[in-house]
Amino acid sequence: MTSPVTADLFDTMATMRAMRRLSAEPVPAELLEKLVQAAVYGPSGHNAQDYQYVLVTDREVMTRLAPLWARCVDAYLASAGRTVPAPMDEGAYERMRAAIEYQRDHFTDIPALIIPCYRSPKGQADLDGLRGMVATLGTAGLGRLAARGGRFSLLAEASSVYPGIQNLLLAARGLGLGANLTIWHLLLEREWKAALGIPSDIHTFGIIPVGWPLGRFGPVRRRPLADVLHRDRW
Repeated sequence: MTSPVTADLFDTMATMRAMRRLSAEPVPAELLEKLVQAAVYGPSGHNAQDYQYVLVTDREVMTRLAPLWARCVDAYLASAGRTVPAPMDEGAYERMRAAIEYQRDHFTDIPALIIPCYRSPKGQADLDGLRGMVATLGTAGLGRLAARGGRFSLLAEASSVYPGIQNLLLAARGLGLGANLTIWHLLLEREWKAALGIPSDIHTFGIIPVGWPLGRFGPVRRRPLADVLHRDRW
């Protein structure tokens, strides 16, 4: 028997659309702090908890960021954004594109932005640890790991941030707030970090606009489970 709490959670996930049309009405600070708290509840590699969150609500800061947002959105729409994703029909894609353009044109009305960040702890040389890896992986396996070490490090950081981001998005939906995750800012990450005073050794993992939705939540459109599930092997 499904408990009411479980049923509510699954309903939240099933209706958590990306909400890009947001009201200019301010969001109380305590609700925004609840969203960040939800993110902090997420796991991180080695439980290092090296994440940080930048919360922007100041209208002057939003005005300074607006041209950066517009440049990133326009670059996306002119490149990857020109292709209709396979799961979407032309009409659904045009509605999504219109919402993206609306968010771009009304950026300074967005009540809040949340920017998730992460600084990986600096590793220290450990001869015994290296010997243990050689014993476990073999020299060939260690060589392959070294060759793709950049990808491993990136995924290690991402896996310490994105579970928290998903918590944040679920919490926003549960509180009736609209939000969506974008990474388009990475096209101009240096400029974003400079505008927000984020140190150069900190990596940013998204820009999350938050506000009261102008549209309605509703069922998300996703591929059928049978199309993506592989049992026991591919």
